[in-house]
Amino acid sequence: MEYGPNTIFVTGVAKVSKDDPIASSYEVFFVGLILERDTGQIVAATCNTARDLTKDFISSLLVGGNLLTGLDDISAQIRNRFFGFVQKPLIAALKDAHNRFVVLNRQSS
Repeated sequence: MEYGPNTIFVTGVAKVSKDDPIASSYEVFFVGLILERDTGQIVAATCNTARDLTKDFISSLLVGGNLLTGLDDISAQIRNRFFGFVQKPLIAALKDAHNRFVVLNRQSS
């Protein structure tokens, strides 16, 4: 898939619990987001999970959201609809990605 010239890739990371199934493969949970640089709109999303179904569901919760202005709304969706082991790390990784995006926008202003 190709992305337009106004898109950027941002990642966020968070620690995972030892009880989480992904802990045996990864030390951290990450989320990768392709964003519209000007608006913060999430165009595509991926993450490291144990199952593709989990990754697909998380992506469905994130795509279309706005990392710049809608972090609280996205987090609420996650709390209300996603009850996997990585619920808290997912929200923490999104906050990390949000912070990276904010810093990036400040640097390019």
